[in-house]
Amino acid sequence: MKLEVITRKDNKESLNAIIAKIRDYINYKNLEPQDKLPSERMLSEKFEVSRSSVREAIQKLEFYGILKSIPQSGTFVANIGKIAINGIIDDILRLGTSDFKSLVETRILIELKTVRLAATRRTEEDLVNIKQALDAYAAKVNLGEDAVQEDLIFHLAIAKASGNSTINNLMLIITPEILTNFERYHVCDKNGNEGVERIKEHTEVYNAIVAQDPQLAKQKMKEHFKALYEYCYNSSDNTEE
Repeated sequence: MKLEVITRKDNKESLNAIIAKIRDYINYKNLEPQDKLPSERMLSEKFEVSRSSVREAIQKLEFYGILKSIPQSGTFVANIGKIAINGIIDDILRLGTSDFKSLVETRILIELKTVRLAATRRTEEDLVNIKQALDAYAAKVNLGEDAVQEDLIFHLAIAKASGNSTINNLMLIITPEILTNFERYHVCDKNGNEGVERIKEHTEVYNAIVAQDPQLAKQKMKEHFKALYEYCYNSSDNTEE
């Protein structure tokens, strides 16, 4: 399982440029709800960007309910008016980079709910995925290597096990920003006893999910986040770029 960082700062700017071009195209062609857009290939040639970049922009606009892709049929304008489309896209383009405290608070709020749902709804396949992520994290930590991505893969596996697609999508949205900030502030440079403690915390969260005990899972996740929460509020205000 690989973690792909999609929305780094430089890529975010190019993605927003494509989103703006799609908005302009909709307006210029006077497309109405349920009208079809050109194919990804045609848009990539028109905008002079890669098809993967166009696909990513379309997926983001789908997430916000502006476009709708139908397999074997194409991509269509959603059933909302132009004023709403332009307003939503303008809001998307104005979205700024979240500050570190906001990311930590949001992540903790989401994951304390997520882990309870995971403990209730997890499948055997979910347990396999979470355990694989846990083992990969432990292996990296025990070798003294950077395990930031493995840590987040573990948490994403729990989000998937929650069975709530919206929560899972929210985690996928904030994960790239979390990675960027963790690398910037060296949050997860854990070695020695502290690294071993993080492995223990991950294991306790996993065991609570296995036991299908939502209250215990929430408590263990809360304990796991204690160090991150304290680090954030003791350090982030005084850390400069």
